[in-house]
Amino acid sequence: MSDAELLEAWALGDRQAGETLFDRHFEAVARFFRNKADGVQDDLVQQTFLGCIEARTRFRGDASFRSFLFAIARNVLFKHYRGQRRERARMDFGLVSVHDLCDSPSMVMARNEDQRLVLEALRRIPIDAQVALELHYWEELTGAEIAEVLDLPLGTAKTRLRRAKQLFELELEQLRGASSLPEPTQSDLEDWARGLRAKLF
Repeated sequence: MSDAELLEAWALGDRQAGETLFDRHFEAVARFFRNKADGVQDDLVQQTFLGCIEARTRFRGDASFRSFLFAIARNVLFKHYRGQRRERARMDFGLVSVHDLCDSPSMVMARNEDQRLVLEALRRIPIDAQVALELHYWEELTGAEIAEVLDLPLGTAKTRLRRAKQLFELELEQLRGASSLPEPTQSDLEDWARGLRAKLF
């Protein structure tokens, strides 16, 4: 069954369809929250799948189910952070980072110093930029799918992704500081970012 068929069957009371859909996408959704919401990932994953049922009428099949699912996950993440702050209406996720909202280090165990710095650099760029980069590197979403998740026109989403890469590289450079490690190439950065995928589940 397709994701759309499973979602519709689940909404009509077929628990097995819901479990199949959950199993099919659980790792990706858990990975989405892993470097953004330490300690509450399980709750946010559950809220995301329940959000699929609540928002199912908005999924008409003209976009991929994965982009629909990650758009819900993004909204769940934003709601989580807004719920922790008094100034929730003024919170701009195009400006604020996970580091700004929760300055404890990531709980993800990195294999080496390069991976640790990559995780930290991701947490220091604006959350929407972090979302875009992680979906690009770890979930291999297309530009059109990322645009759906961010609720932006395709051209704007591509510009946002390019800017996210620039911000990420700048943060990584600052974190590396006076390190004796050689300056990473663009290929190094992409390899490190993609190599973290397995660590996030």
